[in-house]
Amino acid sequence: MRALCWHGKSDVRVDTVPDPKIQDPGDAIVRITTTCICGSDLHLYDGFMPTMEAGDVLGHEPMGIVEEVGKSVTKLKPGDRVVVPFTISCGSCWFCERKMYSLCDRSNPNAEIARKAMGQSPAGLFGYSHMLGGFPGGQAEYLRVPFADVGPVKIPDGLPDEKVVFLSDIFPTGYMGAENAEIESGDTVAVWGCGPVAQFAIQSAWMLGAGRVIAIDRVPERLEMSRRHGKAETINFDEVGVYDQLMEMTKGRGPDRCIDAVGAEAHSTGAVDAVLDKAKTAVGMATDRAHALREAIMCCRKGGTVSVPGVYIGYPDKIPFGAAMNKGLTFKMGQTHVQRYTQPLLEKIQSGHIDPSFVITHTVPLKDAPQMYKTFSDKKDGCIKVVLKP
Repeated sequence: MRALCWHGKSDVRVDTVPDPKIQDPGDAIVRITTTCICGSDLHLYDGFMPTMEAGDVLGHEPMGIVEEVGKSVTKLKPGDRVVVPFTISCGSCWFCERKMYSLCDRSNPNAEIARKAMGQSPAGLFGYSHMLGGFPGGQAEYLRVPFADVGPVKIPDGLPDEKVVFLSDIFPTGYMGAENAEIESGDTVAVWGCGPVAQFAIQSAWMLGAGRVIAIDRVPERLEMSRRHGKAETINFDEVGVYDQLMEMTKGRGPDRCIDAVGAEAHSTGAVDAVLDKAKTAVGMATDRAHALREAIMCCRKGGTVSVPGVYIGYPDKIPFGAAMNKGLTFKMGQTHVQRYTQPLLEKIQSGHIDPSFVITHTVPLKDAPQMYKTFSDKKDGCIKVVLKP
């Protein structure tokens, strides 16, 4: 089959690789009809994620048609149309039983590598390094799905792929980011970043009762999407200081809830911490550029909540932890427990409450994926969300 493979920093290629096969009775094989490039894929493309190996198949936002199932699979059959969560979860360990699916104890065969880096291993993820399982991803013609009775959600007829494919990651991720922010009715919510996850965090903040949503970025088309589809007030950090602007907008108190939807590769205009981050990551002295997180901590009101759906890699430094402690902030974060959210969010799509396809700016065949990674990374051509059609 054809698949998009990682070969090093800024080097991804469409290669011919072996077709996936059933390896466990709980597996399914899915023929991919639609998949996507995620912002967190850029951490791999830009060379920040360790334990990648040449030839690794990328991608963790797939959906398609079930072609084959293992003998113990009971909930799926060939011909079913499914969305596949990016988190691989067994459904029966201590964490899965408590619906903390991204912390599954059983799905990462390379748990010892992750344990050395993190203390304990989270769940395995599709297409996201050998530390997190070494599972081939979904930017391919076919995908092996372990624990197939736990992850995939069946999609009813009449809903196009473009409306539901984001149940694999970014819609649940944005929703969990807003949920973790502990939004109360009437709260002012500030969202750092206006990429795809942030767009769904904005939408979800309204669903959860926000009174105001303020979106922060510098890319004009992302800010415009936040205004037009997210009904958000916006701050362009190239034009004004974020802290001063937020204080003015909130009469000096600060936003009640702050969501860092940027993660490890934050940008800034001239801030000293961001300049240091860029220099240190360029020479391998750091793994993360954490300007957005630092700024969220400093801007958040006393007693507020900082939610972090943005992906971090390792050891970001210069975190103003004294400010966080003395201001009494609450932090909630984590990879998304996707399986907890797929069904309720599917119901919101079916009811017409939301059409997630608004984030799509580019739809291309799989063969064009390498160029689209560069376009997306460079934020060229108005690129916000890329859909691939294997």
